[in-house]
Amino acid sequence: MAEYEWYEIRVQGRLGPEWSAWFDGLTINHQPDGETVLAGPVADQSALHGILIKVRNMGLPLLSVRRVEADS
Repeated sequence: MAEYEWYEIRVQGRLGPEWSAWFDGLTINHQPDGETVLAGPVADQSALHGILIKVRNMGLPLLSVRRVEADS
């Protein structure tokens, strides 16, 4: 079984829950300040870069990317 790293990717703006599948099943959480956090397991660095390319292609301002513990 592959070891996944957990990430939080914070973007400016709001994404609906229907985008979760497109972002490889990451959970979509809205913040009160108008930001959206995409969170969950990412298979490897290639998959992470693929997600970031999708963020870029959608024109969403990327605010932060951080690796977190799975329990966070």
